[in-house]
Amino acid sequence: MNSVEKRAILGVGGIFALRMIGLFMIVPVFSVYGDSYTHATPFLIGLAVGIYGLGQAIFQIPMSLAADKFPRKPIIMLGLVLFALGGIIAANATDIYQVIIGRALAGSGAVSAVLMALLADVTREEMRTKAMATMGLTIATSIMLAFAFGPLLVGSLGMSGLFWLTAGFAVLAMLLLLVVPSPMRVLKHNLDNKSIGQQLSDVLKIGDLNRLHIGIFALHLTLTAIFVILPYQLSEVMGLSVRQQGLVYLPLLFIGFAVAIPFIIIAEKKRKMRQVFLGALALMTVALIVLAVGSKFGIGIILGLLLYFMGFNLLEATIPSWISKRAPVANKATAMGLNSSSQFFGAFVGGAMGGLLLTQPNVLAWSILAAVMAAALLLMIPIAQPPYLSSTTVTIPKNIDIQDWAQQMSAINGVDELVVMAKEQVAYLKLDKTKLTDATRQQLSHLAQSPLDI
Repeated sequence: MNSVEKRAILGVGGIFALRMIGLFMIVPVFSVYGDSYTHATPFLIGLAVGIYGLGQAIFQIPMSLAADKFPRKPIIMLGLVLFALGGIIAANATDIYQVIIGRALAGSGAVSAVLMALLADVTREEMRTKAMATMGLTIATSIMLAFAFGPLLVGSLGMSGLFWLTAGFAVLAMLLLLVVPSPMRVLKHNLDNKSIGQQLSDVLKIGDLNRLHIGIFALHLTLTAIFVILPYQLSEVMGLSVRQQGLVYLPLLFIGFAVAIPFIIIAEKKRKMRQVFLGALALMTVALIVLAVGSKFGIGIILGLLLYFMGFNLLEATIPSWISKRAPVANKATAMGLNSSSQFFGAFVGGAMGGLLLTQPNVLAWSILAAVMAAALLLMIPIAQPPYLSSTTVTIPKNIDIQDWAQQMSAINGVDELVVMAKEQVAYLKLDKTKLTDATRQQLSHLAQSPLDI
């Protein structure tokens, strides 16, 4: 990876981590400490926790549509401001309704998809799966750390202190956004002049993208349901307290990720993304079957979780990369917004389903989740390999009109996308080599004022 990509991953990864830790520190403790708020009832306490995810599901799409029409970083800044304001309102709350309002406001700052689209803008095609895999690990690790630190901090800080931490993390995330390069996307054929309705229609017509939305829905449905069901089973079968359970999750998560890395490389380098993707779905189905069969034994739970985390890391790494390859150039954030909405809606449904399955026998509960994942696998089988394009980095010549230069470069047949980072004097070209000719290669080298290895 080059220095620009490393800066982008550091900045975007840090923003994701701060948001996720601030959000999920609340989850494992609010059901206990929420009773201290005026007018609190079990339903309203649950609503205060879950309304953030519902807000995310609703606002991902409008935020993403805006990010395809306007520069991405101001949209992200707006989302972080809303996240901070929501934390401040919740920190000053005295009754449960104020907490619900604060959490809803924080949820309306739904910029996960915009962050992914920004990262896709500033990473080359060959580096994208690696970058997205890093984001997947960052997000998953942040959630686990939040579950571990929330119970430790609430005793000294109280719920108000945790909400203040959430607001503080949002401010730190705003500062990190300054580290991320500011790309200028150059689109062909006036793609940026389409209406919002056309943007959404163009994305919804692509069947393979819709299959990916189904995949992420099933992934987060089962993930959320697992973390509703699992704490009780770890306590009953292995005698672990809520604090001790985090020590089980973390090593399994890291082992699962380490095992997944070679397959992530194969998916990108060997152009086997479809095979790896379907294999991950099949592995997660097997994992849930193992949990169904072995739920009365500690080794069965551990093995099932390990297999699940392996598949989870593979899907978290490949889905954003796949979308960035398959989505229309001008509608990348819109496609990722639909995917993020599917993700959060899956989490919302998974939480509700997990609560219902708590009253069912363990074998039945895990079997139902295995059936959900198996259904997703069957629906995904027709999906085609994503288009594999090439990327090259060009140093922007000095003393030129960058906007005019970029338009000339993007107009050449075979240039699928051009992202310009004027401050760094670097541009990324996304190329379809099957469309390039000797003449267009010479034209590109002429505009770059240096020979290009394409």
